[in-house]
Amino acid sequence: MSPPEASPDLESSIATDDLYESDFYAWVQQQAKFLRARQWHHIDLPNLIEEIESLGKQQRQELRSRLSVLLGHLLKWQFQPQQRSRSWLATLRVQRRDILRLLNENPSLKPYLEEALTDAYANGRDLAMGETNLPEATFPPGCPYSLDNIFAENFYPGEPSDLLNG
Repeated sequence: MSPPEASPDLESSIATDDLYESDFYAWVQQQAKFLRARQWHHIDLPNLIEEIESLGKQQRQELRSRLSVLLGHLLKWQFQPQQRSRSWLATLRVQRRDILRLLNENPSLKPYLEEALTDAYANGRDLAMGETNLPEATFPPGCPYSLDNIFAENFYPGEPSDLLNG
């Protein structure tokens, strides 16, 4: 006697679970195909929900990460003026533009900015300490910059530099 055959839906479900674990890109392509074809019964709903939630978390993480780099460079700019460079200036400008673009494309992140600022400042402070070798006491324990200043394209804390005009 031969074993009973699995139903096509069961085979599809097993294949989808295996694919999710073994080849994420192929799983994504498969899920997109099912969605476009409105084949709801083939959708890997638990994993799809998890991935959609993860996308939102990635946007928040990108905001924190970019803000950390921006704050670290603002601190370096302010507390190590003798080391200012066009590279630091470029980093400040690029991070500001990219953060503002991220917020423009994801306006629901704006209420999260204050919380992100707290986390990002701690990381930015660590970045500045590590890259300047200045003592921890050099840097304020809390963010000394307002959000308006952080995103103002003409805000460079400390003494102005010829780099800004050159």
